[in-house]
Amino acid sequence: MKSYLNNLGLKNQSSKDQLLEFISPEGVLYLVMNRPEVHNAFDSEQIKNLTQVLKNAKSNPKVRVVVLAGEGKSFCAGGDINYMKTMGQNSFEDNKADGLALAQLMNTLHYHPKPTIARVKGAVFGGGVGLVCCCDIAVGSSDIKLALSEVKIGVIASTISPYVINTVGTKTAKRFMLTGETLTSEMALKYGFISEIAETNQLDDAIEMLTQSLLKNGPEALQKTKALVFEVAHKKIDQKLIDYTADSIAQVRSSPEAKKGLSAFLKKRKPLWDNPYQKN
Repeated sequence: MKSYLNNLGLKNQSSKDQLLEFISPEGVLYLVMNRPEVHNAFDSEQIKNLTQVLKNAKSNPKVRVVVLAGEGKSFCAGGDINYMKTMGQNSFEDNKADGLALAQLMNTLHYHPKPTIARVKGAVFGGGVGLVCCCDIAVGSSDIKLALSEVKIGVIASTISPYVINTVGTKTAKRFMLTGETLTSEMALKYGFISEIAETNQLDDAIEMLTQSLLKNGPEALQKTKALVFEVAHKKIDQKLIDYTADSIAQVRSSPEAKKGLSAFLKKRKPLWDNPYQKN
C-alpha cells in the first residue's frame, strides 16, 4: 500500500521513520505519524518528535500551513501499550515529567502560529482526540471511531482536557470523558470534535481544498488572526477589549502585507504573497 505522502505525489522519508515530514512547494508542511502497526499510537519518542518539528515550523518562513495525519488506517489511537505499561511502574516525578511532555506537545500544537489541519480517519482515542482538538480545523473521514477512553482503564484525560473542553464545551466534555463511549463520524461532527466529514476516498481532496483556501490569504494576516482569536475569546466586551481590537486593525492596515493586498484588490488581481518558493 502506498504511503499517504506518496498518494499525494510527494516524496517521503524512510518508511522506518516514526514521523514523516514534507514541505510542499506551496508551503504546506505535512506531518505524518508513521506507526500504522499500532494505529499510530504514540510513545515518549513520538511525543518528542512531534513537539520539536512543530516548534521548528513556527519560525520556518517556508511553512504556511501544517497538516497533521496518520499513516495507514487510523489517525492516532492515543498512547501505545508499552508506553502505558510504564505509567503504573514510574515514580510520581517520572509520571509528572511524562505528563508535562505530552502537555507541551498539545500546547505547542494548540498555540501554533500557522494554520493547522487534522486529517482524521479510523481510530482516534485518548491523546489522539487531544491532537484533533488542538488543530484549527479537523476534517474527518466517514469511518471515524473516536473516544476519550482513559476512564476505561482507570486513568483520566488530564493533559488534553483544556483543549477538549475548549473545543466542545464543558457539558459535552464531561459526558464523553466520563462515559468513554465511542463516537461515530456523525456524532463527532455533531458535538464539535471535527469540522466536517468527507467520504474516505475524498478526504485528501477536502484537505487540498482547505489548504488552497488558506494559501490564498496573507501569511501574516493568518498568524495575526489566530493571535486575535486567542486574545479575544471568552473575554468581556469592554472598553479594554474594544481598544485592543482597534489597535490591532490600525497596526495591520499599515503593514506591507496589507498594503500589497489592498493594492492587488484595487487593481482587480490576486496578490502574490511573499513566499520563499515563489517569485513576486
